[in-house]
Amino acid sequence: MVQTIKFGTDGWRGKIAENYTFANVRRCAQGFANYLRAQGHAGKAVVVGHDKRFLGEQFAAAVSEVLAGNGFKVYLTEGPTPTPVISYSVVARQAVGAVNITASHNPPWDNGFKVRDRHGGAIPPDGLKDIEARIPVDESEAQRMPLAQAEAEGLVERFDPAPDYIAQLERLIDLQPIRDAGLKIMVDPMWGNGAGWFPRLLGGGKTEVVEIHNTRNPIFPEMSRPEPIPPNVDAGLKASLEYGADVLIINDGDADRLGVGDEHGHFVNQLRVYGLLAYYLLEVRGERGPIVKTLSTTKMLNKLGEMYDVPVYETGVGFKYVAPKMLETNALIGGEESGGYAFRGHVPERDGILAGLYLLDMMVRLERKPHELLELLFSKVGAHYYDRIDTPFQGDRQEKIERILAANPKTIGGLRVTDFVTIDGYQFLLEDGGWLLIRFSGTEPIIRVYCETTHEDKVQAILQDGLKIAGI
Repeated sequence: MVQTIKFGTDGWRGKIAENYTFANVRRCAQGFANYLRAQGHAGKAVVVGHDKRFLGEQFAAAVSEVLAGNGFKVYLTEGPTPTPVISYSVVARQAVGAVNITASHNPPWDNGFKVRDRHGGAIPPDGLKDIEARIPVDESEAQRMPLAQAEAEGLVERFDPAPDYIAQLERLIDLQPIRDAGLKIMVDPMWGNGAGWFPRLLGGGKTEVVEIHNTRNPIFPEMSRPEPIPPNVDAGLKASLEYGADVLIINDGDADRLGVGDEHGHFVNQLRVYGLLAYYLLEVRGERGPIVKTLSTTKMLNKLGEMYDVPVYETGVGFKYVAPKMLETNALIGGEESGGYAFRGHVPERDGILAGLYLLDMMVRLERKPHELLELLFSKVGAHYYDRIDTPFQGDRQEKIERILAANPKTIGGLRVTDFVTIDGYQFLLEDGGWLLIRFSGTEPIIRVYCETTHEDKVQAILQDGLKIAGI
């Protein structure tokens, strides 16, 4: 039976050996080759990389064989490589796109097929649908050239992407003040591709950088998945407190997301981190430009936009919406609720390494630790509180959608509903400037209920009302 492959937010993810098989990976690679050829890119270069999940390098080799069999020049990374490094390699190598074998933050039994465009950014929704439509129904339709032959003929070239990426970072940020600051930094790469990068970038000075969870272990011990949110970060927070770290930097499995722990061992949620990064660029570095945000991230950005007289654009959830809007508006920063942030002058793609370096630079320039930085941000825009509940669901999705559309609540969590937005999911705006959002995951059978409010005591009441509206 032919397995239908559906591309979600970033590409395709599946369960290893069930539907994520070599045959289906080759089908996806052929679909991407067909798409690139239709875009007029026949014979041009494509970057291919992978993460540290089970069989990652073998799946990447299978993709390379198909792309080479279709006449494309393939730059294959020498080892596990962060997604932002792969994205920048597209630009550095003047390639027309990339394939990254990664399931990012998914559970250990999953793997994925992430695609990027010629800018190194996420491919817009129409492009993803086009790739999906061009995937052949059978593996036999995938054109293949054995890897050894492709390497011998120069169609596959293994390369080290680090030097180009590090040179780019050094154009964007002066790392020496961070090296000299004498900070105690703990890094949790969550057994993923971010391992080794912060010690390499910041070593040699007074600052200490210590890593945990920095070897290859595709079952991801001490966490259910390599996603930088509680409870997956709890072991890292405990370790950072015991070490006496000034900050904990957390990257997800492919290092395109950033999580942060403060000097007291407390998690700084990703909405607050986005607020801090925007404030850093606007106030500390004095830069100006549009802010792009998904509707599921913080309204602190809207307040900063008003303060600094810069436009704020709101998109659907996922970088397939954020990246095109960043390119269209030459945005200063773009980001989403999941902890992914992108920056002008770089690639329109999440970069958990650069985001971490910017946060460290903010600490050094302002001589404040993370909790003190939050106090400064809140003194400008007011305190904001956020939480989210992810719940597996069964049954008919459409039935739940109709229930949400028919709910028409007047209040949620005791706050008056002022508007209803359906850009992506179902968002109820509240009288305090906060919101409740209900949406379905694009990659898993999960319904997500999120909220942000200026009332700390109302967070759980808002979430519980959201679950009731969704019929859970």
